[in-house]
Amino acid sequence: MSNSISPLLVIVGPTASGKSALALHLATRFEGEIVNCDSLQIYRGMDIGTAKPSLAERQSLPHFLFDVRNPDQVFTAGEYSRVGRTVLNEISTRHKIPIVTGGAGFYLKALLEGLFPGPQRSDEIRDRLNRLEARRAGSLHRILSCWDSDSALRIHENDVNKLIRALEVILVERQPLVMAHRKERNRLEGFRILKLGLNPVRAELRKRIDYRSQLMFEQGLVAEVRGLREKGYGPEAKAMESVGYRQAQALLEGKCREAEAIADTALRTAQYAKRQMTWFRRDAEVVWLDGFGEDIAVQSLAESHLNKFLG
Repeated sequence: MSNSISPLLVIVGPTASGKSALALHLATRFEGEIVNCDSLQIYRGMDIGTAKPSLAERQSLPHFLFDVRNPDQVFTAGEYSRVGRTVLNEISTRHKIPIVTGGAGFYLKALLEGLFPGPQRSDEIRDRLNRLEARRAGSLHRILSCWDSDSALRIHENDVNKLIRALEVILVERQPLVMAHRKERNRLEGFRILKLGLNPVRAELRKRIDYRSQLMFEQGLVAEVRGLREKGYGPEAKAMESVGYRQAQALLEGKCREAEAIADTALRTAQYAKRQMTWFRRDAEVVWLDGFGEDIAVQSLAESHLNKFLG
């Protein structure tokens, strides 16, 4: 990479807010190339349930970090950071603008700020925590809430892997996770960054989430899940535990009706969107745009901010 400072655009916001649409619009206008920052759109074959940009959209201009793993493979934030930084540098050498878009806050944090040098994995601690959770579901989240309430707000009670890692760090470092995270990091260098955030009205976002959840099932989410399972990606695959895919599997197994699966998908998605906004609102660098990414007024305002940033 050259010694010059290259521009980097980041688009954040809750799920269903139109981040992909805004990224595509700005990439077309400003010779940008899109870099995925969604922790599920990285998986092959998971298209409908992740609202992945269509193949035509991805072929219209360069898109990166889509379809890079199979659903049973792990793609850690550290791996994302390493691969993502390579992609950013490659884009900048072509004198294009990297446009990072997605709602995976931890992935984005790893990409831009680096990861703190945490302690090595402890099999002894992990085994003990796994046994505790197996005896009583929800135990790890309750413990984390007592020891580190801020981290508990950011980690879902069902995300056992992240809960175990958080508690492992606290037990080894003997301090809250937020304090451990303040250690020296390997921050992204060579870029100046503009962060734009989409902030639609909550009631309108919920309507869109409800509609999108129903549309996913109408467009064939159950068939997509059936195909993935036939390829060997069953409930034990981490990605298949995600919202939408979990409900579609329950429907396939006869554990619920379609209306119940759709309603639960919408509810869980709305809860996830709320957690996303809580995460991104902590970032004082985000310039918030009121509305959806498809709104002409929002796109115009985003263009204005980007023009000013580049000028």
